[in-house]
Amino acid sequence: MIGYTPTTTDAPRPESGAAGIRVFRYTKRALELVWRTSPWLLILLVLLTVVAGVLPAAIAYVGARIVDAVVAAIAIAQHAGHAGGYMLYRPLLAWVALEGLLVAAASGTSRMTSLCQSLLRIQLGQRVNVMILEKALTLELTHFEDSEFYDNLVRARREASVRPLALIMKTANLAQNAISLISYGALLIQFSPWAVTILLLAGVPSFAAEAKFSGQAFQLFRWRSPATRMQTYLETVIAREDHAKEVKLFGLGPLLLGRYRGIFDKLYGEERSLAIRRDAWGFGLGLLGVMAYYGAYAWVAIATVLARITLGQMTMYLALFRNGQTAVTSSLSAISGMYEDNLYLSTLYEYLETPVAPPRGTLPAGPQPQDGIRFERVSFTYPGADAPALQDIDLHIRPGQSLALVGENGAGKTTLIKLLTRLYQPTSGRVLLDGLDLQEWDETALRARIGVIFQDFARYQLIVGENIGAGDVRGFDAPARWQEAAEKGMAAQFVEALPQGYNTQLGKWFRDGRELSGGQWQKIALSRAFMRSEADILVLDEPTAAMDAGAEAEIFSHFRALMHNRIAIVISHRFSTVRMADQIIVVDQGHIVERGNHAELMAVGGIYAKLFSLQARGYQ
Repeated sequence: MIGYTPTTTDAPRPESGAAGIRVFRYTKRALELVWRTSPWLLILLVLLTVVAGVLPAAIAYVGARIVDAVVAAIAIAQHAGHAGGYMLYRPLLAWVALEGLLVAAASGTSRMTSLCQSLLRIQLGQRVNVMILEKALTLELTHFEDSEFYDNLVRARREASVRPLALIMKTANLAQNAISLISYGALLIQFSPWAVTILLLAGVPSFAAEAKFSGQAFQLFRWRSPATRMQTYLETVIAREDHAKEVKLFGLGPLLLGRYRGIFDKLYGEERSLAIRRDAWGFGLGLLGVMAYYGAYAWVAIATVLARITLGQMTMYLALFRNGQTAVTSSLSAISGMYEDNLYLSTLYEYLETPVAPPRGTLPAGPQPQDGIRFERVSFTYPGADAPALQDIDLHIRPGQSLALVGENGAGKTTLIKLLTRLYQPTSGRVLLDGLDLQEWDETALRARIGVIFQDFARYQLIVGENIGAGDVRGFDAPARWQEAAEKGMAAQFVEALPQGYNTQLGKWFRDGRELSGGQWQKIALSRAFMRSEADILVLDEPTAAMDAGAEAEIFSHFRALMHNRIAIVISHRFSTVRMADQIIVVDQGHIVERGNHAELMAVGGIYAKLFSLQARGYQ
């Protein structure tokens, strides 16, 4: 299997004792969530639950009166020696009509309950998914780069959107069965208090088994999350268009499919073992409840033979025992299910309660507008990493200057950009803009000042104009701004030649989608950067890697003309582009090892001069 291989020792032990009880605290939170989603549907559901809880006992009672009315009518008819008239059947027919009304009411209540559940399921699923996505918008980039956090996010998205309603429905089911049991008990206690005791205790063994295995099922769910995520990734690689070329050309399909099956076999083995143990214990302990029911059955039958109760009462008590056993089993199963739902909901609230640093700054501008960007002894280490990605970086870029970053892949160039855009915070040192620490800037004001195109820029499955407009949400739906940005990004010529121009669907996920070449996509991304008309800092991280040298030179010549009085920062491996920068720094293993303009660095004869000469010979 690729990446993480689950083992049984990875699974945390199920909660027990007080910890197991504490997990029910999420029931209250789920109830509050449903109330905020639709209070009227919840109120209606509660009323329907009460009615549904009372009706079974009422039907059983009326059924007993029907039997007794039949027996009485038979006795009168035999005593009178004739069938009698309407008055003889009137009580019987009245009870039959009443039972018919009660059964119709029960059917209507069931239908209405189902309708409420369906409407709540739709609304609640949407609400929870929105909550998950809203939380995602508040998280730091480092959260998404943490595999354990990502597992928690996947668990929340997979299960938690349906669990709140499931929990509420089990709570409603428990309340309904509790009401039913109270009404059953009120009738059964007339026969014997011991009958009520037998009824309540008969379902306890099955409940114990369900509670035990619900906890184990949840632990298995948590344990398998990384493996399940790997399965999802393998599905993506095998079945998506952006991987299909390499999968076919390199013959990776059978290998990846084999690993996919291997993960399934491992997970299925654990699932099968749990299912067998759960059902075996449930069946064995459930037999105890069956034995208790039929013991009570015999008791009631003997009492009827001894004339201690009427035939109608016997019918009622047997129905009460049968329905009562079902209600007890259902109640205990609901409690077990509530425990399981609470466990799953814990993943949702773990995710929603992920600590997020409060907004760090509120200032919209710095005190020294002509100072530009400063890095002062900045170091940064990725979470969990042993070595720093950047160390003791000192750098100053004034307005109107251009800077080129040169270095091997992994040297720390992109990390430096992420610190400048405040996607990361320095481990030590500070980054300033206009004389103000980035941590004190208002985030919106800071991001408005900076336009960035990363090497791995997003290719949205949206229309061309929206792909460009994504650079500034204020212009996301503004065709005039799309065109202006496309002109600056040198994308206008090919965009206007597309079948629907700026309204052409891009990508292959949706109907009539068009795919662009790598170079065209990079021009779209460059245009996206120019959407930020207020930005006076433009950062291009390998923005033209898919273009030939001539196209790149044209792009950067055009780019320089547009960057008057702005700061331009470029990461590129092409020295024909790099040499145009006012200042060039060479980054090696997180350190700045050389700095200067092209002529100065060539005169030094260091790393830059060596790399430039090697690349120049490649063009000779």
